[in-house]
Amino acid sequence: MDMLKSEQDGGWRHNRGEASLSDVHRSIHVTQHGSKLRRIAAFAGPGYMVAVGYMDPGNWATSLAGGSKFGYALLTVALLSNLMAIVLQSLCARLAIASGRDLAQACRDAFPKWVSVPLWAFAEIAIIATDIAEVIGTAIGLNLIFGIPLELGVLITALDVFIILYLQKMGFRWVEAFIITLLGVIAVCFAIQIFLADPQWGGVIRGFFPTTEIVTNPEMLYLALGILGATVMPHNLYLHSGIVQTRAYGHTLPEKKEALTYATIDSTVALCFALLINASILILAAAAFNSTGRTEVAELGEAHSLLAPLLGLAIAPTLFGIALLCCGLNSTVTATLAGQIVMEGFLQIKLAPWMRRLITRAIAIIPAAFVTIWYGDAGTAELLILTQVVLSLQLSFAVFPLVMFTASTAKMGALVAPRWLSAIAWAIAVVIAGLNVKLLIDFVSG
Repeated sequence: MDMLKSEQDGGWRHNRGEASLSDVHRSIHVTQHGSKLRRIAAFAGPGYMVAVGYMDPGNWATSLAGGSKFGYALLTVALLSNLMAIVLQSLCARLAIASGRDLAQACRDAFPKWVSVPLWAFAEIAIIATDIAEVIGTAIGLNLIFGIPLELGVLITALDVFIILYLQKMGFRWVEAFIITLLGVIAVCFAIQIFLADPQWGGVIRGFFPTTEIVTNPEMLYLALGILGATVMPHNLYLHSGIVQTRAYGHTLPEKKEALTYATIDSTVALCFALLINASILILAAAAFNSTGRTEVAELGEAHSLLAPLLGLAIAPTLFGIALLCCGLNSTVTATLAGQIVMEGFLQIKLAPWMRRLITRAIAIIPAAFVTIWYGDAGTAELLILTQVVLSLQLSFAVFPLVMFTASTAKMGALVAPRWLSAIAWAIAVVIAGLNVKLLIDFVSG
């Protein structure tokens, strides 16, 4: 009760209420007496769950399209997006540890209903867009590996709810272990494919340096925003602010400062790993497709079928399919948790996890099933890229509140973000909003 009282003091208007993800809140012990390495290890995990959102199937579509059409040029967008993500995710950990609230709970407290309810709606739209990408990506992965028709694969993805429920029942560390294991499989698959593709490393290095063409070329900007939307994802901001509280890090200021340091290290290292995966997808597309004149490859299925003849090894498309399936399964787990945080935080509505999962998955399956049945492979690629642009357009509605809260001394107390960090975060928020306005103008003007 004292802890809830202390959270009401300062800039917060109400008691927090029930903790974020209350069934696993502070369930992972953090030793106060072990070595520094052991304490850092206790915080390792949430960052990798967040990193999953930065390499989901929608990301594959935008990176494949960008790499095949523009070669290595959009690597700079992947890098800048990742740097933005590192800053924003560190602010999520700061908000959670300083206030004991996730981003959804903070929005509900700080804003009147006429603001917080639309923010909830935008967050749900972002999660649905994410889920559509996962449904399609997992279905394509099943099709590539096992030959299961896309329409049937879309329906099979509804069963993943049982995987999540089983892992959560065993404990949150098992959820994290599942995620990290699949990330390892993805990394190995791409390492082999990059080795086979033998990219021009000089071109790769030049690709990390920015060019004005990204802004002046509407087609390149559309894909760049798709990569941005697929990298800095709105639901990840809600997710991180919830799952970092699974650690029992204590309530004193020194303990909170240590927790913030270790949580930031965890997310930064994990996001650097995500950058490697994202860059690998784009490099693979540039080396295998753009360099051979195939500049219109965006469909995941098409990329899979072209890899064998271009790389000269039959195992290449299988590795691609395995990595894609792992990405889809991983993203499924994190989107479910984000959905739970958003619904409970904004509306204080608690649903059984299986009910929440089936509702969001049903909403995602309907458009995904329609597109796959009506248009087949060609439609799925366009829908995947569209979902990522939708995510980018929703991003500002999560970023601006996050930056505002963490810059407030009244709300954050001694753990308020330093002025230099807030300045960088505000700049990131403005850049994201500005790029989205330009995208809309280009879209409306044709």
